[in-house]
Amino acid sequence: MQVTLTIIRYKPWYIPFAFIAMAIFRLPLYLNKEIQFYKLMGCGKNGTFDKIPDLQQWAILATHRLNKNINHQATSYNSIFGKFISGWFQFFNCETFTVFLDPIEGHGLWDKKKVFGEFSEKKEHEGPIATLTRATIRLSKMSYFWKHVAPVAEKMHSAKGYITSVGIGEIPWIKQATFSIWQSKEDMKAFAYGMKEHAEVIKKTRSQRWYSEDMFVRFVVKGSMGSMRGNNPLKGIV
Repeated sequence: MQVTLTIIRYKPWYIPFAFIAMAIFRLPLYLNKEIQFYKLMGCGKNGTFDKIPDLQQWAILATHRLNKNINHQATSYNSIFGKFISGWFQFFNCETFTVFLDPIEGHGLWDKKKVFGEFSEKKEHEGPIATLTRATIRLSKMSYFWKHVAPVAEKMHSAKGYITSVGIGEIPWIKQATFSIWQSKEDMKAFAYGMKEHAEVIKKTRSQRWYSEDMFVRFVVKGSMGSMRGNNPLKGIV
């Protein structure tokens, strides 16, 4: 299985078309036989779980059948999403950044499905690693979630080994996810479990059942193309 996360940034005057895209992209993605699963999502402003959406920035997460044309050497979005979506990006002069991923370990469900397949055992990996932390927050626990998670999320940007992150979500405030990339698995784990505040939040999410559904997945970062805000954070790294 191959996974892509594409971040799309529109010019301010094209924001209405960004909303339209989230509706009409569903058809070409659904009809694309090479795509097994996809999610069209909005983005938060601060690169992690965020109450405030960035209306210029949107995301497409997709899993693809094994296809030699889907790799970091691709020169066009035709091979990833097809002609319609590729042409849309060009017509609206979107800035796009895509990271190519290989899921290696994790747990949890997305819409009650194991969308990244089965994970039989933990795998050792040297080099950059990405993580996806996703949750559907119970309405009764929303205030607890935002009170405890937001301060911890702000500290991620200064953590050792942090490269970049983006906050993505299907429904603002309720269905939220953070995708982050780290220099190594050790750096990522040091932040996730070594920082006291973060470790305490993890315990509370479980003991107090903040989520009706959650998922955590680690990926090997295979490559990237494009840029976010004029920069490719993985340039020279993978």
